[in-house]
Amino acid sequence: MAELAFFSGTMDCGKSTLALQMDHNHAARGRGGVIFTRNDRAGTDVLSSRLGLRVDAFEVRDDTNFWDEVVRRRTRGDRVDYLICDEAQFYSPEQVEQLARIVDEMGIDVYAFGITSDFRTRLFPGSARLVELADRVEVLQVRALCWCGARATHNARTVGGRMVVEGAQVVVGDTDLAAAGDEVGYEVLCRRHHMRKMTAQSAQSGSTSPATLALDLGALPAPPTGGRSGD
Repeated sequence: MAELAFFSGTMDCGKSTLALQMDHNHAARGRGGVIFTRNDRAGTDVLSSRLGLRVDAFEVRDDTNFWDEVVRRRTRGDRVDYLICDEAQFYSPEQVEQLARIVDEMGIDVYAFGITSDFRTRLFPGSARLVELADRVEVLQVRALCWCGARATHNARTVGGRMVVEGAQVVVGDTDLAAAGDEVGYEVLCRRHHMRKMTAQSAQSGSTSPATLALDLGALPAPPTGGRSGD
């Protein structure tokens, strides 16, 4: 049975790397596939990994109809056994429904990869629809880490290294730009530091408020008591 599988996680957890690996594994067994992506960090019509791997891909746009794309390829004789759909959070709910129809009516496996929530901790419409429709939802087990060393669970948008919580839901940036001038960048944080808007740069520069620092200090274990002065 074909399936619609959604592999999710924060940035830096290896989604695109897994997408490339899955495409390689299926192609090595003689299966024919198509790779789709949208707003990849490396530009259009490419799927790239932070490890430096990249392959050509078909760019998904607002008017892309997955059903029509597959029918067109099969009509001209191309073999299509599976689809790799990276950056699926940027797909529309209607496009996700097209993917589900492809699985159910054409028997084609669809493997979607994407971030679940945006920099405001709100679900992307495409990801929300995937969670609702997917046969299988898997959270990737490669742990991205916050600057404090805890597991990163939230994506933060930064401007000049400072976290922002307002703006358009989709603005393309990269983690390499997180502290570069006024460039838009992204950083993964644990929930505590996302709630306190503490990025790596703000923590290092001491630009956080005294109240926030006090909260962090309050989370540290208390020093031992009962010792003699000078011990």
